[in-house]
Amino acid sequence: MIDYAEGSGKQYHTGVGPEDIGQYVILPGDPKRCSKIAEHFDDAKLVADSREYTTYTGYLNGTKVSVTSTGIGGPSASIAIEELSKCGAHTFIRIGTCGGMQEEVIGGDVVIATGAVRMEGTSKEYAPIEYPAVADIDVVNALREAAAELQFPHHTGVVQCKDSFFGQHEPEVMPVSYELENKWQAWIRMGCLASEMESAALFIAGQFLRVRVGSCFLVVANQERAKKGLPNEQVHDTESAIKVAVNALGKLIEADKKRL
Repeated sequence: MIDYAEGSGKQYHTGVGPEDIGQYVILPGDPKRCSKIAEHFDDAKLVADSREYTTYTGYLNGTKVSVTSTGIGGPSASIAIEELSKCGAHTFIRIGTCGGMQEEVIGGDVVIATGAVRMEGTSKEYAPIEYPAVADIDVVNALREAAAELQFPHHTGVVQCKDSFFGQHEPEVMPVSYELENKWQAWIRMGCLASEMESAALFIAGQFLRVRVGSCFLVVANQERAKKGLPNEQVHDTESAIKVAVNALGKLIEADKKRL
């Protein structure tokens, strides 16, 4: 592959090198969320800021850790995990927002993904559609334990990933409304908890790269509750999901230390 970084030793898109990051990385979508997450680390410093990729590195439980934003959607998220894994990272937790799909999933809850519906395009350039997008079991268990310890309302299960935000929220105006609406109902009938945009690509890319990946989300609201006239509180503060991710990362670090 051509070295587009022209010998700088840094990754072309993220702008990081092996010396810049830890082996454990939290992946928010929003670059502005990185500084908020880095506040949970010790001695965190901004190490790179390139395109949609902002990276802070610090320490958690005495171990070097990082947070790198991915931007929105699978293409940029897959670039992040590819380049970070090339620099030595082996454990990733995506933290973001989602929209609830089941009635019991309400604004302010945390959703932990065990797997993702591959209704997006990026993962198809890694693996045939028959291959499942599943989270690493150790990461899932750490996230569940963290959410329970913090006593945050949470749900664990499959999420749906798509490429079009407005295809989810305004499917009736799209030329392919027949497909979007029918599949949305299928996901709901299958018990899909929530909809977001990155986990399928990250899970599939992570499986290919042989790294551990998991995801947790803040539920912003639930359009299905709104359709039925049920209370539908909106919550935008992601601190609860951030705390779950950081706590889980700490658990994984300690578990890995015991294996050494």
